[in-house]
Amino acid sequence: MTHFAWTRCFGWLLSLLLGCASTTATVVPPPPVVKRVLFIGNSLTYTNDLPHTVAAIATAAGMPIEVAVEAEPGLALIDHLTGGSNALATLHRGPWDYVVLQQGPTPAGICRDSLVLWTQQFDTLVRAAGGTTAMMMPWPAVDASTGFDEVRESFLAAAAAVGGVFLPAGEAWRAAWRENPTLELYGKDGFHPSSVGSFLAALTVHERLTGRDARTLPLRAFRGLGDLTLPPSEIQLLQRAAHAANIQFPARPTLRLAATELRSARPC
Repeated sequence: MTHFAWTRCFGWLLSLLLGCASTTATVVPPPPVVKRVLFIGNSLTYTNDLPHTVAAIATAAGMPIEVAVEAEPGLALIDHLTGGSNALATLHRGPWDYVVLQQGPTPAGICRDSLVLWTQQFDTLVRAAGGTTAMMMPWPAVDASTGFDEVRESFLAAAAAVGGVFLPAGEAWRAAWRENPTLELYGKDGFHPSSVGSFLAALTVHERLTGRDARTLPLRAFRGLGDLTLPPSEIQLLQRAAHAANIQFPARPTLRLAATELRSARPC
């Protein structure tokens, strides 16, 4: 090979290698590997076993997650902090990748301020256990004066206050109703979720924590670790709704003032 030909060949190889290096540098990093998630909440979490529904979704997707649950009827986060459950002892048995916090549909005003304060107190413990705090937005009761927007703002504010993750489960319900207003996401009491409502919430939590697009999941539905029989078309609708809520609202909201027009003195 002549010197000129060798120079051209070497230049071509160098360009190819640099091109590969440049392409590699722009590859989107893989989603986080989530191994252990602790759920702390009340009956909105344990009804239909939302935590193990998340685990079942993860197993079906080929990335199993270990979950633990501390949830008792009617508890707010302050109740867990003051001995109303075994949440603190379970939290200390970390490490945890995420700790999902949930309480009832919290209105504006002193209730929202308290939620932020209690989340900050929990976050110190969550960080000590190696985890990230994730705030799961629930849904208001059918006949409640507190609306979805007000509940969302409360949990966004709490997540923002600690640099945590926002889980828009309640907003996923709204996204599903926009496609099919007849979906029965509430249970018979008009407050607790139906099995379908819990599955949709679990899809939302799973996508946000793992980074796996809900629309690419297997067409299987779960209630806890058991199967939930739903038509494939309905499962796809729920997957789309979970994804829509997650792309509509930031995973890690920034700190902002609470919506003053929503503030009230109603009891929590």
